[in-house]
Amino acid sequence: MRVGFIGLGSQGAPMAQRIVDADYETTLWARRPASLEPFLDTAAKIATSPAELAQGSDLVCLCVIGDDDVRELVTGPHGVLGALEPGAIIAIHSTVQPDLCRELAATAAEYGISVIDAPVSGGAPAVAEKRLLVMVGGDTDVVARCRPVFETYADPVVHLGDVGSGQVAKILNNLLFTANLGVAASLFALGEALGVASDRLTEVISGGSANSFALTSMGGDGNLDRLATLAGSLLQKDVRLAAALAGQGDGEIEAVFQGADAALVRMGRPR
Repeated sequence: MRVGFIGLGSQGAPMAQRIVDADYETTLWARRPASLEPFLDTAAKIATSPAELAQGSDLVCLCVIGDDDVRELVTGPHGVLGALEPGAIIAIHSTVQPDLCRELAATAAEYGISVIDAPVSGGAPAVAEKRLLVMVGGDTDVVARCRPVFETYADPVVHLGDVGSGQVAKILNNLLFTANLGVAASLFALGEALGVASDRLTEVISGGSANSFALTSMGGDGNLDRLATLAGSLLQKDVRLAAALAGQGDGEIEAVFQGADAALVRMGRPR
């Protein structure tokens, strides 16, 4: 399978590198030439436009930030859709609205092209260790064709159902992570008020039944300043996506949004 990859940021660049290292014929495109520099001495080809990338690809992976970016890269004037051959696949690794993936899948089907959504979780360290989590929505046969490529950087690759279901799972995962951050930050503030230092409390909880990935992500100081810089805007985006989805389901949702909103406020990025 010939693979095209667009989105060479902190997450996408190591993913693309693993694909190249696995000896897949790989073509890259980026808006910023600097993003391509680490690949100039590799076997990867460099395209001058998304359309040119698509002409030499059976699978195009998109790992950009927002809905507008994904839409432009797929259906824009120089997008990949019009240049792909029938039977090709577009995999959306970005975290975006599920309905956007469904819309693009319907449009792509008119060209004989398949779209799957495959958002990821774990960050660059997980890619390096081949343990990135990929949440996939799409046709079973199409997902099976893409799985060997995804497995160059991911384990597990979880197929959740139809197009859009991967996005729903990713958004809910990030909503809970953000809520856990808010609860943990409140707990540390209470601990300080009761005379227990945050670093000591982190040591206790990280070895106990209340441990969580959110807590360890805080770095032991009990505040969210570092995470606000690294991921505050992305978590704000994902909680907003979750809020847009919330009206489509039943159940008690107040608690998880209260926690998430508390975290976003502490990070200076209220929903």
